[in-house]
Amino acid sequence: MSTEAVFTNGRIITADAEFTGTVVVRDGRIAVLSDSRARMPEAIDLDGDYLLPGFVELHTDNLEKHFAPRPGVVWPSVPALIAHDTQIAAAGITTVFDSLALGDVRGETDRVRNRERMVEAICSAVERRLPRVDHRMHLRCEIVANDAVDAVDRWIDLPLVGLISINDHTPGQRQFLDPEKLRLYHTKKYGMTNDEFEVFQTEALTLHAKNAVRHRSEIVSRAQARALPIASHDDATSEHVREAVQNGMTIAEFPTTREAAHASHEAGLAVLVGAPNLVLGGSHSGNIAAIDLVRAGQVDILSSDYVPASLIEGVFRLPAAAGISLPEAVKLASLNPAHVVSLNDRGEIAVGKRADLMRVRTVGDAPVVRSVWCEGERVV
Repeated sequence: MSTEAVFTNGRIITADAEFTGTVVVRDGRIAVLSDSRARMPEAIDLDGDYLLPGFVELHTDNLEKHFAPRPGVVWPSVPALIAHDTQIAAAGITTVFDSLALGDVRGETDRVRNRERMVEAICSAVERRLPRVDHRMHLRCEIVANDAVDAVDRWIDLPLVGLISINDHTPGQRQFLDPEKLRLYHTKKYGMTNDEFEVFQTEALTLHAKNAVRHRSEIVSRAQARALPIASHDDATSEHVREAVQNGMTIAEFPTTREAAHASHEAGLAVLVGAPNLVLGGSHSGNIAAIDLVRAGQVDILSSDYVPASLIEGVFRLPAAAGISLPEAVKLASLNPAHVVSLNDRGEIAVGKRADLMRVRTVGDAPVVRSVWCEGERVV
């Protein structure tokens, strides 16, 4: 049986325009797009609120918080996944690539201990159609970990895997080029003493020398053989970007310097930056501010990273902060990430596309997600 919903009197945000009008949804797809107002009584009156496409999130660590809400706490798997899914949906994200850390430079951390449980929970919940939104998996491959390749071989062929990234969090390699900021970050965040940090750094550098080059090559080869998109992570130099291009990567996640962002943009990589960086006005690691890269025209994708709500907040800040239109800002969180992972059925309000939609009202300067639909079904 055919189902239909009509949304009218809303400020419709398409890929290249903003207008007040009507969207008709049939059987989970957008069927009609009009700049006139519908008069039928069953139409949903948006009362002047925005109607945006659902966001597509390529990199979020948010799931980890629900599996280990405190150090050493083990939360039940499926309830943890559903709690994460609820938070994602409420942020207007209708397609999410849950990031799973295959290794950690700090060793056997909670994220490593929980990775198998997270994979199983995602697969089980999706199979039973429990989540509100569309979940995929992003395998974050920490190339210094001894079992990095074994972990990839274990999970890379799961149907939900849609993105691979190459990570190297060895101290001094990419994320922190300033040795003092590196030391402060680890001693404050992880409670290390200076002596403990020195031991950690020495051990990490030893692992890097042993594993990094070989693991990078083997994991990239496996991703290429399956035609999976590959992302670099925390590139800091033009040389890092050249290596990414040679590896066939198409996404540059969180470049840490202007040099790397510019080189990635020039090389045709889709540059992804963090919305928390944008909202807070800078990087917590002391790296390049995302807003500067947006203003320079060198950003293609926004990611909520570790705060799901940062995505809608960042999008609505950009017109005033960066001088771009709201449709241009919305594309950074919807159409652009969808295209780069070949999900060409979503990411914009256009006839024939999935009816992944959100209703947003601005209260002062704050955007409030009021309702969300995934394939035409209301989920928030």
